[in-house]
Amino acid sequence: MADKNNDYDELGDEYEKIAKQIVNSAYRIHFDLGPGLLESVYETCLAHKLRKAGLSVDTQIRLPIEYDGLQFTEGYRIDLLVEDMVIVELKSVSRIENVHMAQLLTYLKLSGKRLGFLINFNAFSLRNNIKRYVH
Repeated sequence: MADKNNDYDELGDEYEKIAKQIVNSAYRIHFDLGPGLLESVYETCLAHKLRKAGLSVDTQIRLPIEYDGLQFTEGYRIDLLVEDMVIVELKSVSRIENVHMAQLLTYLKLSGKRLGFLINFNAFSLRNNIKRYVH
């Protein structure tokens, strides 16, 4: 089951339907492929699986940063944006670090999106490697 942060609130049925599809698809991919592959492989597979389920998925979305009148377009890239509502940040690392969580929270803040997932596929179990954040 995905973790829910302390700021969790009811987002509505549409968000929850998308969230369930993301989590279930991640579990299926992890079961089929296991840990140890490149992040890009998991990204391609998750995007494909979500599209097969009828969801719109954009990958590697540039997220511009504005600071003091300057705009930087090369700053960040969102791994997956599902239904233009949910950000999914993927990792294939030995463990999720605070910097990974901060990255997702920054993406949510800069994009104005409310729901995001941080998924680390490089683990024997996804149980504690899917983090859900509501902004």
